[in-house]
Amino acid sequence: MVVHKVAIIQLYPKPNEIENNHQRAISFIKDAAAKGAHLAVLPEYHLSDFFPSHDPAIRQQCAQWKKYLDAYCSLAKECNICVVPGSLGELHEDNTLVNAAYFIDNMGTVRGKYEKKNLWHPERPFVKGSKNDTRHLAFDTPLGKVGMLICWDLAFPEAFRELIIQGAKIIIVPAFWKYSDASEAGLKRNPRSEGDFLDAAVVSRAFENTCAIVFCNVAGPAGEGFAGLSQVAMPFVGQMEKFENSDEGVKYADLDMDILDEAERAYKVREDITSPDWHYSYRR
Repeated sequence: MVVHKVAIIQLYPKPNEIENNHQRAISFIKDAAAKGAHLAVLPEYHLSDFFPSHDPAIRQQCAQWKKYLDAYCSLAKECNICVVPGSLGELHEDNTLVNAAYFIDNMGTVRGKYEKKNLWHPERPFVKGSKNDTRHLAFDTPLGKVGMLICWDLAFPEAFRELIIQGAKIIIVPAFWKYSDASEAGLKRNPRSEGDFLDAAVVSRAFENTCAIVFCNVAGPAGEGFAGLSQVAMPFVGQMEKFENSDEGVKYADLDMDILDEAERAYKVREDITSPDWHYSYRR
């Protein structure tokens, strides 16, 4: 039996406090490693508030993204733990900003990078999405084959299919997802609309892809619309561990990888989608 202990770190990215956020993230990762976690996951944009491009000062600090990535690589090696440092806002020399997630192994080596494709609507004027530049890629890690997505990607089953057809067993989704994302119309219909969305989507993606989903959202003041609700799900089991609120903290889940093999034998999802006569294809 192979079991991977995962720490989901629901961190509050305090506005304009990039260094403070980074130091709190380091503390949480060190604590997770001391408790025997094999993987620590942080939320999307965990070093700054959601739209770093809205504040010129924060946007310029995003040019320092490599400093923070290198620091997480050193920390992963020091603590002997794999780390997904949420996502980083990366300002490049051509002045484009991308939203990127990295998988760092326990030796401090980057095993995979993903730039967000499905940008949330308010991001689009400021952040460059990868769109059709690259496909979703799964990659090898000490935890097996892993894929990464970011936040609004959760709404697109095609992204998950593209990863599991390459053999991904664990899909990690850092997020910055708030109740207020439902819009005024949605909130009038159901103030908890986005919570229902997250709970349903995370569990559905686990079952329909016979994979583990690690969804790590930001913490923050409930009065400002922060949802929290970070959670881990697997087929058969459903939600394994979950934050019921938007408080900052860490929760742990033990991923029994045998469950995924058992679910695949029952549902045969991967077998079907890789068969030569698979009847679905997606075209523009």
